[in-house]
Amino acid sequence: MARPRKPLLSRERIVEAASALVDAEGLEAVSTRRLAAGLGVSGPSLYNHFRNKDEILDAVADTVSAQVDLSMFGDGRDWRTALHDWAASYREALRAHPNIVPVLAQGPGRRPAGLRLADAVFGAMVEAGWPPAQATHIGALMRYFITGSALGSFARGFVDDEAAYDPADYPHLGQAHLLAERQQQVDEGAFETGLRALIDGLSVQYDQLVRS
Repeated sequence: MARPRKPLLSRERIVEAASALVDAEGLEAVSTRRLAAGLGVSGPSLYNHFRNKDEILDAVADTVSAQVDLSMFGDGRDWRTALHDWAASYREALRAHPNIVPVLAQGPGRRPAGLRLADAVFGAMVEAGWPPAQATHIGALMRYFITGSALGSFARGFVDDEAAYDPADYPHLGQAHLLAERQQQVDEGAFETGLRALIDGLSVQYDQLVRS
């Protein structure tokens, strides 16, 4: 009786395995040797699809970029609403895969989904009337804000021990011990507050631009 054939090795299988490893253990856990072992193949066979570990991580990052909704830039929404809704979708994708954020924070490089994302934001801002240079700045600003928000949790940085915040030393941190248990509420509120502030500030600049 013939032995069942192993699934053929492909870029998709490698990226799927690497994504699971990054999500579970972080970037440092990824190596071509470990991926090959998990896929049941020899290490050199991975090099038929990727030249090195960095290319694999680039591909993992691009699968996350591909999860970001870009439809708001083509369905007639005002640029302010579109920018807000896109930022929220982008953050959700990063929250689902926080360990890959340092790679995404480096920029799109040659990654197709990352480049489509950058193209959509830039194109929408220019179409709305922003000069190209300022549209570039807006894209950069939003990436700084969104990736920065996904790199860590403000609330998780506080311990839940009330005794750690002696009012004699920290008179304004009497409720800080409650932050950790309210992590999602605090972090989501902070993101929304910052996002609204950024877009409101851009709206002021835009109105001045239109009037000039």
